[in-house]
Amino acid sequence: MAEANPAFSASTVSTHSKGPLGNNMLSAVESILDPAALILSLWLVSAGIEGELRPPYLILALIVFSITFPGTSRLQFSIKRLVFDVLYSWFWVVLLLLLLGVATGYMNEFSSEALITWLWVAPLSQIGAHLALRATAPYLLMLQGPPQRAIIVGMNDQGAALAGRIHETRYSKIELSGFFDDRSPNRLNQAANSQLLGRLRELPGFVKENRIQYIYLSLPMASQPRILHVLDELKDTTASIYFVPDMFITDLIQGRSGTVCGTPVISVCESPFTGSNGIIKRASDIVLSLLILALISPLLLIIALAIKLDSPGPVIFKQRRYGLDGEEILVYKFRSMRVCEDGESIRQAQKGDSRITRIGAFLRKSSLDELPQFVNVLQGRMSIVGPRPHAVAHNEIYRNLIKGYMIRHKVKPGITGWAQVNGYRGETRTLDKMQARIDHDLDYLRNWSLRLDLHIILKTIMVVFRDRAAY
Repeated sequence: MAEANPAFSASTVSTHSKGPLGNNMLSAVESILDPAALILSLWLVSAGIEGELRPPYLILALIVFSITFPGTSRLQFSIKRLVFDVLYSWFWVVLLLLLLGVATGYMNEFSSEALITWLWVAPLSQIGAHLALRATAPYLLMLQGPPQRAIIVGMNDQGAALAGRIHETRYSKIELSGFFDDRSPNRLNQAANSQLLGRLRELPGFVKENRIQYIYLSLPMASQPRILHVLDELKDTTASIYFVPDMFITDLIQGRSGTVCGTPVISVCESPFTGSNGIIKRASDIVLSLLILALISPLLLIIALAIKLDSPGPVIFKQRRYGLDGEEILVYKFRSMRVCEDGESIRQAQKGDSRITRIGAFLRKSSLDELPQFVNVLQGRMSIVGPRPHAVAHNEIYRNLIKGYMIRHKVKPGITGWAQVNGYRGETRTLDKMQARIDHDLDYLRNWSLRLDLHIILKTIMVVFRDRAAY
């Protein structure tokens, strides 16, 4: 197994307060809702009473944000509980701000009328914001696409309870397809018996054919051999897997504890880019891609002209690759060969390959042929850092040869990656080399951080100037 740089390693098991529900947009809105309502109400009260927004109110806004971010999820609360929870939380925020103000003497910088007005306007704005979110939540869910399909492995009381909570939970995009279990019908939970989909040996095929996104393992700890067998069989899928029982496993991909519709779970295989991490990753991709494209735009025009003059054919080569969750995407590259192969069988480029053009040899050696993929990043198909996308034909070969190969598709493919900066760039002649590349990709998923991404980007620049592995 590839070793990640200890300086950039994250803890194997962390906590995730929102839980692996997959409602990233709603979670992001909820995390900013309370701070935004409090700060906007403060600014409006200040501007309305004092006629301007003075610096002390800006400083107070920063303090309020640091105290209240991220906001509390209250979508599942009753109206009565929502009001009580907002008022209760606001009481403690006000008490803390009051103590700080008295201790520092900073309260003298504010208008008494403005503070007293904000004291009752702030919680009302919070309640109003949460009610507005409830009204718009169905539309936000629609923007995230179709429901995410789930299955439960183990038709026991705990599995049936989870199913009941999924069905009862409002504003959830999880659509439960049913259960898998090997036991005879008379030993199963009768309330959920009608939802039995099949036996465990049929599970991997069903997951792949029906594009299941979530798998919840509700199996007793005594079933460890059966659990390990199920996990092994599911490594050829991109489904996110969670344990419902309270148990420990050592080989986790972004292992987190959380809840699904109020039921505690532990993720076994999950994307690192959930919740705020997803926002940070996407924002960094957009900012860096725009900056890089602005800087290299003259170089892109020169390369395009050189390709046109060197050999007949298109400037941009489009090839089908597997992207996030194993979905096919089109990846852009500067054409470096006389042929544009994208069929069932694709031969990897080799040293001295006759298909490579004169300008193409230079582009591939310097990795300049990859530059159009910054457009793919802006489109949302790729990320700057992530597992490198392989041709669809190569994927279909290696997914059957390497266990866990498809797990790398839990994230968007990258222009560069952890494997590439550790010597696994270019042609992979042996299965061992491809295995090592996949090990590094999975290591990246386990240990992701923004700092690690920046480290890989900087290391990529150095590798490109001295690497001789790419043909």
